[in-house]
Amino acid sequence: MHSLTCLPLSSPSSISSLKPNHHNNPLFNSTSRKTCFTTRALLSSSKESILKDFRERTALKIITGLQNFDKENVASVVTAAEKGGATHVDIACDPELVKLAISLTSCPVCVSSVDPATFPAAVEAGALMVEIGNYDSFYDKGMTFTAEQILNLTKETRRILPSIVLSVTVPHTLSLPDQVKLAELLELEGVDIIQTEGGKCSNPTKSGVLGLIEKATPTLAAAYSISRAVKIPVMCSSGLSAVTAPMAITAGASGVGVGSAVNRLNDVVAMIAEVRSIADSLKTSLQTREVETYRQ
Repeated sequence: MHSLTCLPLSSPSSISSLKPNHHNNPLFNSTSRKTCFTTRALLSSSKESILKDFRERTALKIITGLQNFDKENVASVVTAAEKGGATHVDIACDPELVKLAISLTSCPVCVSSVDPATFPAAVEAGALMVEIGNYDSFYDKGMTFTAEQILNLTKETRRILPSIVLSVTVPHTLSLPDQVKLAELLELEGVDIIQTEGGKCSNPTKSGVLGLIEKATPTLAAAYSISRAVKIPVMCSSGLSAVTAPMAITAGASGVGVGSAVNRLNDVVAMIAEVRSIADSLKTSLQTREVETYRQ
């Protein structure tokens, strides 16, 4: 494994001292009450409905950004996701943003953070998924993440929220073999979705379509390798566009995550058009696969 530098995000004592008390929410672990069969059935049904698009390899998650707390921008991106045909939205881990998002979309809302302590309040506000990832803003500050740290964050999140749909991003700063190894360990920890990345490390030398393909190469390579090593869904994210999203599915991904291609736009109409373009490209890819399967 590469030797990486990682600045501590929270002290071990602050994490281990977490004692969430959410008696009214069945998603939280509670030793003070019995979990009935009905509750387990409801949780299972809810999780399956959230993962349905991943099982069908048609998931499209629109990402607003882990440190994007601009309500106006988040509202525009979520609205675009809803109207453009996305299946999930991913926002910063903030209860007020969650309430805003669920008022604007019927898509399951995922919250992203690298601090498990922030997840419970967002889940109470209505988030149905949590994501350890979307590290791009930290890379800009010179921070990287080790496999050990990602595993520890995952274990702590599962301790606090044993039943929530959990997605974890595998850092592109790891070598490809180490990314695969980490993904296998995350699967053993009960992670539901593995997310790939790589857009930040890609510097296209060409413009146009060739540039878009170059930009997506690292995350496509990770999706190809990881999807063949784990049984859980893989979401290919970072640096994708309408051109490369279908390539991600062909590479083995069960869905795609798109952020900057949408949230960098200043006009909600343009955002909707971009989301729709990506969603349509995935539908076309699905139809092509169905035709090929029928011919076989």
